[in-house]
Amino acid sequence: MKTVNVQWIILQSIFLIVFNVMFFAIGGFDRNASVWISYGFIHFAYFVLLLTPLLIRGGKKWTELGFPIYAMSTNYFVAEFFAGVLFILIAPNGYMAALLIQLFLAGLYGVALMSIMIANEYTSAAVEERQGQISYIKDASAKLKILLETVGDKETKKKVEKAYDAIYSSPVKSHPNLAQMENSILRSIKELEQAVSMGGGNEHIISLASSLLAAVNERNLRLKSEEA
Repeated sequence: MKTVNVQWIILQSIFLIVFNVMFFAIGGFDRNASVWISYGFIHFAYFVLLLTPLLIRGGKKWTELGFPIYAMSTNYFVAEFFAGVLFILIAPNGYMAALLIQLFLAGLYGVALMSIMIANEYTSAAVEERQGQISYIKDASAKLKILLETVGDKETKKKVEKAYDAIYSSPVKSHPNLAQMENSILRSIKELEQAVSMGGGNEHIISLASSLLAAVNERNLRLKSEEA
């Protein structure tokens, strides 16, 4: 086990050790139901806080999405700790008040947590969609840029360069209805790559580049109509 992991386990155990030592040293085991209920809820809130990372999607790009979940778990633990300690100190004979109040705090946390997680799912889906849209432009532009360095004929190179400029300047934003068209554009680029690598002739390469340029322009016009 790595030293860092051991250190984290020790750090996370400090609260449990200190709290339990004080709890049993001061009051012993002979406690009423309201105290034991509070004791259990405090531990539950702390373990929820420790398990919060499991609720957050992995990767550095999800740090911002995870912050509200961490904040909510922290706030719940702090609120539950103070409420639980208050009931432990007062130690009322009836257990109903302790149970209902701490159930309310747990329920409030659960509702808030689920709301944040649902919102995060929508946000992460939008992030993934935008990354896919950006990758379409990047991949297509990168492939055509490599072709520009390969093509030697000036007229042919101009045609390929026009197609490159059209894709490079295309809007990053896309639309689900354009997925088939964008896949067709990527296939056209692959055909153009094969034609260049196999020496398919300048006229054939120019024809493919012209068709690609027309397809890119049509895609961009369709995008405008979809957004309207």
